[in-house]
Amino acid sequence: MDRVSQNCPSCGGELQVTELECSRCGARLSGTFASCPFCRLTKEELNFVLVFMKCRGNIKDVERALGISYPTVRSRLEVLVRRLGLEMGASAAEVLDLLEKGEISADEAVRLIKGRSHERRKA
Repeated sequence: MDRVSQNCPSCGGELQVTELECSRCGARLSGTFASCPFCRLTKEELNFVLVFMKCRGNIKDVERALGISYPTVRSRLEVLVRRLGLEMGASAAEVLDLLEKGEISADEAVRLIKGRSHERRKA
């Protein structure tokens, strides 16, 4: 079964689910239904989530399974956290610690710290 597009092919706007149908009896439900947050992920991102879960969150196992480096695993996790709206907003000290360890780039550190100060202004 093909994945459902999240964006309108005509204008690019966000599509809404408005009808569900039972594959067994044909019953239909109409309304506006929330979409699954995982449905927004690309096939590659969803595959990464599945591998991460299969490895029970063990980054070393994810590295081996996908043949990628530790910083790449961390980077992909950060992208997924943002895409799923799960950001907790790391403190500047935590961001600098990640930078010092080489786990994120200087550009990523700046983005994270700027995002943190933007969150404080919104509150």
